[in-house]
Amino acid sequence: MTQNPPPGDRIAKVIARAGLASRREAEQLILQGRVSVNGKTISSPALNVTASDKVVVNGKVVGTPDEPRLWLYHKPVGLVTTTKDEQGRPTIFDKLPEEMPRVMSVGRLDLNSEGLLLLTNDGGIKRKLELPSTGWLRKYRARVKGQPKDESLEPLRKGMVIDGERFQPMAVTLDRQQGANAWLTIGLREGKNREIRRALADIGLTVNRLIRISYGPFQLGQLKPGEVEELRRKVVRDQLGLESPDPENAVKSLKGKPGLVRRKPRPTKPRKTP
Repeated sequence: MTQNPPPGDRIAKVIARAGLASRREAEQLILQGRVSVNGKTISSPALNVTASDKVVVNGKVVGTPDEPRLWLYHKPVGLVTTTKDEQGRPTIFDKLPEEMPRVMSVGRLDLNSEGLLLLTNDGGIKRKLELPSTGWLRKYRARVKGQPKDESLEPLRKGMVIDGERFQPMAVTLDRQQGANAWLTIGLREGKNREIRRALADIGLTVNRLIRISYGPFQLGQLKPGEVEELRRKVVRDQLGLESPDPENAVKSLKGKPGLVRRKPRPTKPRKTP
């Protein structure tokens, strides 16, 4: 006999959707005894809760989940895409505008890469957009050292195996030669670690600049390094196939909001010398 799953959602998911922590962080809070349900402290994340349950995290009642939101961010070179860095390097979250809510990055760009990075307050959106099955094309401009010929890029178009790892075919065009460097436009539908750099190195080309210019339907456009733009929530729902919220609440949440809200990066504070 098969048993029906308990009603509701896993408590870590509920906490994450409320914008208080990631799922992993929520699980740690539970193990630390900082979460209670209906007045009782819980010690395991293996619990489903419903809207009728009272969930409290660090003394704060978990309310209605925030509506899913999505931001475009122009990541500059020199920032790592992580919440904390073991080497003490600055992260994208250190430089976001102070009025930004808690957000997560959709995928990553490495330290020396720049360009479009999507940010969201919703873990479900993050996972959906990172799945290879979503199939969104990601476009990059790559500047490489040398004078490649179009035919030399054919291995990228056919797909490659590097160190036993399979790279799917890429869409590659040779745009122009600029002195000792050449510019390429590259499109791919998966995001393996340093994929473009590794693939180009395999055919003898060194990348000295890499800019992501689009992620699916979302474009970097004229966004300056460090700037953030929030997409209209209707655009987010339409592009991601999300259900519309209650019409009355939707009107309230969008009232007075332009299509894109541009925010400047947080000013860099001078570091104290030891």
